[in-house]
Amino acid sequence: MTDETLQLGRATVWPASPDEAVLDRVPNPQADTLYVARFTCPEFTSLCPVTGQPDFAHLVIDYVPDGWLVESKSLKLYLASFRNHGAFHEDCTVAVGRRLHDLLKPHWLRIGGYWYPRGGIPIDVFWQSGAPPKDIWLPDQGVPPYRGRG
Repeated sequence: MTDETLQLGRATVWPASPDEAVLDRVPNPQADTLYVARFTCPEFTSLCPVTGQPDFAHLVIDYVPDGWLVESKSLKLYLASFRNHGAFHEDCTVAVGRRLHDLLKPHWLRIGGYWYPRGGIPIDVFWQSGAPPKDIWLPDQGVPPYRGRG
C-alpha cells in the first residue's frame, strides 16, 4: 500500500457492499511493541436477510498489531458498506473480524458485536483469532449486557 493508493485524503465513493469495500493498511511504526488498538463503532447497521428490516449493533474491535495497522477511514467505509447488506448478526460480526485478521495478520484480534434486540431478543456475537499474547493488557469492551428499560 502506498500513499497514492490510500483512500485517506481523497474523495471516495461509499462502497455498495462489503465485498466492494477496500480496506487499507499502513505500516505499524511500533511493530516492535505489543499493544492493543481499539476501534468502536456504536452505530453499525446491516439488514435482516429475511425481512429486509435494519439491524443495529455496537461493534468493538481490539487487536494487537504486528507489521500493519488498519487505516481508519477505510475501516469506516467498510463498516458503513454493511448498511445495505443482508446477513445475520453472527455472519456480519465474524465476517468483519476475519476480513481484518486476513488483511492485517495481527498477533491477535477480537470483535464483540452487541446487537440490539430483534424480536425481543438481543444477540451478542464474539470472535477472536486465538489466545491473546501473554502479558498484554486487555480492557473490558465496556458494553453492558442488554437490560431493556429496567
